[in-house]
Amino acid sequence: MLGPQGVVPAGDAGAPTELTLVRHGRTGWHSDNRYAGASDVPLDEVGLTQADRLADWAARHPYDVLACSPLRRARQTAAPVAAALGVRAEVVPALREMDFGVAEGATLAELRQRDPAAAEAFLADPLRYPFPGAEPPETVAERVLGGLRELVARHPGVSVLVVGHNTALRLALCGWLGIPLRHYRDVLPRLDNTAITRLRVPADLARPPALLCLNVPLDSLPADSLPADSAPADAPPGVTSLPATPEETRSPIELNRRTR
Repeated sequence: MLGPQGVVPAGDAGAPTELTLVRHGRTGWHSDNRYAGASDVPLDEVGLTQADRLADWAARHPYDVLACSPLRRARQTAAPVAAALGVRAEVVPALREMDFGVAEGATLAELRQRDPAAAEAFLADPLRYPFPGAEPPETVAERVLGGLRELVARHPGVSVLVVGHNTALRLALCGWLGIPLRHYRDVLPRLDNTAITRLRVPADLARPPALLCLNVPLDSLPADSLPADSAPADAPPGVTSLPATPEETRSPIELNRRTR
C-alpha cells in the first residue's frame, strides 16, 4: 500500500518479491472464445463485475504495487483495484497480449474453416507454426518475462499484483519455469478471467521463482487467503498452502478444459 506521501514502501532488496498474476476480466470477444490479442476490446458487463470482485478481494490483501498491460481490458480491470488499494496502476507496455495476426477476432472453429492447414499446424506446434501475421511466441515470452523481471527489480521485497493476459502470461510462465514454449497450450491450457496465479521471486533473478498457486478462481479463495507468510508445518520452504475446495482432488488447470 502507498505510504503517507503516496510513496511505495521500500522493500528489502535481499528478500523475495511476492508476484500475483491475474488475467483481466471478460470481454465480449472472450465470451465467444475469440482471439482478442492486440485488439483493444473493452470489458463486457461480466468483465466489469469480475473487476469489482477482484478489487474487493485485493482490498483485503496488502499489495504494495499494482501493474497492468496498456490494453483497455487490462486497464479497466486494474482501475477498481487501484481505487481499492489506494495505489496508482503502473502501465507496463511489455505486458500487452500477443498479436495473433489473422486470428484476431476469430474463433478456432472459424479459423479451421478459413484455413484448415494453418489451424492444424498451429495446434500441433504453436511455436513453429503461429498464425500468419502473428507475433512470434518466443518474442512474446521474452517481452513479457522481461517486463515482469523489471517490475521485480524496481520493487524488490514487496507484494506486486499484475493484471495481464491469457497467452502472454502463459508464455512468460513457461519461459520462467523452464517449460518448453511449444508446449504452452498443453501444460498451461488456460488462465481464467481474474483467477489468481502466484509466484515467489527470489532476489537473485537468475534463479527460478517458486510457483505457489496457479489459476485459482476467486470464488475458491476465502477473504484471508494467500498471506505472504502462511505455510503448513510440513511444507518445503517457500510453499503456501491453499484452502481445500470442493474440487480439491483436481488441479485448477483441470477445472477448465476449454482451451484456445
